[in-house]
Amino acid sequence: MAADVMFQSDKINLVELLQRVGSGAIQLPDFQRDWVWDEERLISLLASVTLSFPIGTLMTLETGNPDVRFAYRPLAGVRIDKSVEPEELLLDGQQRLTTLYQMLGTDGPVRTRDVRGRQIDRRYYLDIPKALDRGVDREEAIVAVNADRTVRQLHRVHLDLTTREQEYKHELLPVRLLLDGKARKEWMRGYVDGDQERWDRWDEFETTIVEALTKYQIPVIKMRKATPREAVCQVFEKVNTGGVSLNVFELVTAMYAADEFDLREDWEARRIRLRCNPVLEGVENTDFLQAISLLATQDVRTEWEQRRASGQLALEEAERPPAISCKRRDVLRLSLDEYRRYAEQVTLAFLEAGKFLHFGQGIPSNEWLPYRTQLVPLAAVLVRLGEKWADPQVREKIARWYWCGVFGELYGSSTETRFARDLPEVLGWVHGGPVPSTVEEANFRPARLYTMRTRNSAAYRGLYSLLLRDGAADLVTGKPIEITTYFEDAVDVRHVFPRAWCEKNGVDSGHMDCIVNKTPLPAMTSREIGSRAPSEYLSRLETQFGVDSGELNAALGTHAIDAGALRANDFDAFFAARKEQLLRRIETAMGKPITRETGDTGEGTGE
Repeated sequence: MAADVMFQSDKINLVELLQRVGSGAIQLPDFQRDWVWDEERLISLLASVTLSFPIGTLMTLETGNPDVRFAYRPLAGVRIDKSVEPEELLLDGQQRLTTLYQMLGTDGPVRTRDVRGRQIDRRYYLDIPKALDRGVDREEAIVAVNADRTVRQLHRVHLDLTTREQEYKHELLPVRLLLDGKARKEWMRGYVDGDQERWDRWDEFETTIVEALTKYQIPVIKMRKATPREAVCQVFEKVNTGGVSLNVFELVTAMYAADEFDLREDWEARRIRLRCNPVLEGVENTDFLQAISLLATQDVRTEWEQRRASGQLALEEAERPPAISCKRRDVLRLSLDEYRRYAEQVTLAFLEAGKFLHFGQGIPSNEWLPYRTQLVPLAAVLVRLGEKWADPQVREKIARWYWCGVFGELYGSSTETRFARDLPEVLGWVHGGPVPSTVEEANFRPARLYTMRTRNSAAYRGLYSLLLRDGAADLVTGKPIEITTYFEDAVDVRHVFPRAWCEKNGVDSGHMDCIVNKTPLPAMTSREIGSRAPSEYLSRLETQFGVDSGELNAALGTHAIDAGALRANDFDAFFAARKEQLLRRIETAMGKPITRETGDTGEGTGE
């Protein structure tokens, strides 16, 4: 669609704009945030308008497009019947237009915030002499008082404007009268009251301030109703100057609200169910919508394939297959029917994915989840697998795909394109097709182990969880660290060779703090390790808790630790052996070999 068809630009008189706001002809789409400006910005805006300074361009959307339907509400302070339908929705300029309407178009107090962010109700006056004095900043001529029309200092009334006589006395005109000719004229009579000097002042006030205000115009760009939905939402995000950005979920929520469906309420109920699994605590509403979008767009693709196979498509249409996708534009296109069709299935799939990762793959919690984003294609795949998910061979393939994504570090950015490939490729693989690109492209370089030093790395979190999955045991009890008692035992990543020992014996920080020298251990065991040499703390565990040395060596083996090197306090031998063991664990999880690097110095930059 050409730009000149989508947009119309005009300058509209302020009085007309405020009248349209007050009548409900201009309203807000319900995804707009609440009015949040503080008093300083209110006063600055009013001052600019009274000085005929520009305050920027507004943007509205013409209503009437059945594909771009938003729930709507009036601007703050507007009192109209709910049945009033808007002619335009205000996309950009809510703060400015609400400020001007509340200050100039209503009788009630203006709700704003003070310097500490507290909500307050205020009334505003214009000091006539100061407003006419060119040596005084216009902001100083605008007087703010409490809702009861007083200013108090130390619990005493410093300024009382509760009567018209007090307003006349202090020469303070309520700003709400500036655009109300009849009420302003009535106020003028009491203010002048036969005083020639005041009459002259009022005459100057009318010609220099009121007349300029009544002629004030604001540029308004109107988006025509034929503008596509995704273009409307994208334009809003690009021009939103309120300081609080909106995500796609909020935009979809507003569109569904037009059909009287509360997406936010529905999601909150589902979020509570998901949080029962510690791995799923961080799942976001946009993740949920993306999983549904993958399924909905796959439906469209499947229908296209069926129609092409039966020869129902025109040549041009047959050459342009619809994409499986969950990009922003696709999520915005989700119909309410599509959401309702898949919402419960996707909820159950996320729950199943959480169980698979928590109990089957050793991931203890959201904190240790390598990639939250990888849950999106996983959930979509599980919806499609249905009962086939119970097949152990299918689970094995899904686990391999999952760990390839983790150790290949493939879900950190530009993930939507990969999601779209994952869904058909993983399903095809399960049914005997070729290996998915995520598995094919995954590569882990041994030198990466040296730079995995903090849980900011997905591969770091993944390797820690892999050790738990493969049965890393408590050194005291010899029993595998159970996911079910993980939090009770305060399990966390601990140094095998303590940092104090490493620093004392000249081990560089790169080797000392990387994942090779760390392993999951309960807090009690960690306290026994302290800063002691390995030979000392192992002996202490044996004598203090009566641990058999053979059983302790076996427990160390579950952590991929060479007991002989550890007992000899030989860091280099321990490090080389454990590095190789960890690489083998990663190879097994990914189901593919890792090329060993020659001349590896073990140097890394860290994270």
